[in-house]
Amino acid sequence: MKINKSEISSKIKETVEKLGYLFIDLDFRGNDRNIIVEVYIDKEEGITTSDCVELSRACGNVIEEGELITSKYRLDVSSPGIDRPLKYIEQFKKHINRNFELEFENQVGEKFNGKLLGITDNNLKFEIDKKTEEVKFKNIKSAKVIVRF
Repeated sequence: MKINKSEISSKIKETVEKLGYLFIDLDFRGNDRNIIVEVYIDKEEGITTSDCVELSRACGNVIEEGELITSKYRLDVSSPGIDRPLKYIEQFKKHINRNFELEFENQVGEKFNGKLLGITDNNLKFEIDKKTEEVKFKNIKSAKVIVRF
């Protein structure tokens, strides 16, 4: 059974955004007889279990009504988790005053640690090596929140 991953992604993204969430990513795993669709969402206040339930029902309805997957499938909806790199500038807002591991486009392979101080338009202000640096979002290749316990 072939599925149209592009169509499914497009419909799921549309549904997520219509309900006011930030669509982060969608992954397909499994095989043709047992497909696993993983949807990652976010919002400034963080994601709750209720958010995941709401989106799971809405996305499931889209898949069923559009007959986008006709075989057995499992739909998982969750936040991207702290270990995934941030992809969109909107994700950074809730992480002000947290530390990041950063890699910049023009310095591939070199990683920096910095504390996010603020956001202005498409620029992020970090404290890196005790200096305040303003970085254009488009110049960040990878940004992960550093979790300390």
